[in-house]
Amino acid sequence: MSVASFAYTSQPQTVVFGPGSLQHLGREIDALGAKRALVLSTPEQRTQAERVADLLGAQAAGIFDRAVMHVPIETAREAREVARRLGADCAVAIGGGSTTGLGKAIALDSGLPILAIPTTYAGSEMTPIFGLTEAGLKKTGKDPRVLPRTVIYDPELSRSLPVGLSVTSGINAIAHAAEGLYAKDGNPVMDLMAEEGIAAIARALPAIRRSPEDIEARSDALYGAWLCGSVLGNVGMALHHKLCHVLGGSFDLPHAEVHTVVLPHAIAFNAEAAPRAMARIAKALGSDDAARGLQALARDNGAPTALKDIGMKEAELDRAAEIAVANPYWNPRPFGPAERDAIRAMLQRAFEGAPPR
Repeated sequence: MSVASFAYTSQPQTVVFGPGSLQHLGREIDALGAKRALVLSTPEQRTQAERVADLLGAQAAGIFDRAVMHVPIETAREAREVARRLGADCAVAIGGGSTTGLGKAIALDSGLPILAIPTTYAGSEMTPIFGLTEAGLKKTGKDPRVLPRTVIYDPELSRSLPVGLSVTSGINAIAHAAEGLYAKDGNPVMDLMAEEGIAAIARALPAIRRSPEDIEARSDALYGAWLCGSVLGNVGMALHHKLCHVLGGSFDLPHAEVHTVVLPHAIAFNAEAAPRAMARIAKALGSDDAARGLQALARDNGAPTALKDIGMKEAELDRAAEIAVANPYWNPRPFGPAERDAIRAMLQRAFEGAPPR
């Protein structure tokens, strides 16, 4: 097979991977040339934030534990002010996408370097993409300042991640790789990472469901998340991510669960327009069909498969479709205003948890 022309830019980032790698935190703060780190977390992960602060000792400036989903702009402003007041010269974000997103919001305004310690599989730590929610609308952008300078992947930290969140977080990561395989600016390097990332997570999730503390399965999932997140950070996304930003930002639905429910339907919508990507997704899943394989991965591992089960109201589907087509992303199958009815029908299937088609 001949290789088409492409452009590839690597990200300036250090990754430290392996069980127990949190022990290297102080060393990596030193490598950033930083002295005072503000530790970020959600309220629920305050205990992990305290552990990080204890490890840092005199290098810890304080803890900000109010990260929440979709990064409300008010929270971002508060965290920036706390960082300024405490004299922090870097931030350590421990947790999932909400905490990493808050770190990015701080970096966007202040330029402070971010060190991310992911405890879920969402993958946003590998991207220069940020999101902020203001007045009920989630806005996203890309800026090299928000890319975490260092990422510590310690599978030990995800052992306590509940099985349900492990599954939805893992499928959230798969979504990045799946759309990367038909990205307008895709390249062979990202294709390899995408297929390997999907396969790693697909084999990890059933093992985690059987034995949540299986360190080999947790390592596979985190490895897959790194690869899938790298894809998200290097190539553009399409319809699936547009829909998830609409549903999450405008209707306050849980981020990972939205990705899990919508992904099979978005993939089915694009199937005829991207047959090569569908073949690679199906192969990585060990399935005959990409969309049905993704829905089965969720269903068989106890994850939600219907928007109605995660808080969406059927009466809101019309508005969701209208928002989605008003300012569409590039997609292998166009989905502008003329495709509003097709998008609405797809959202109906996702709402009901029907088989993707």
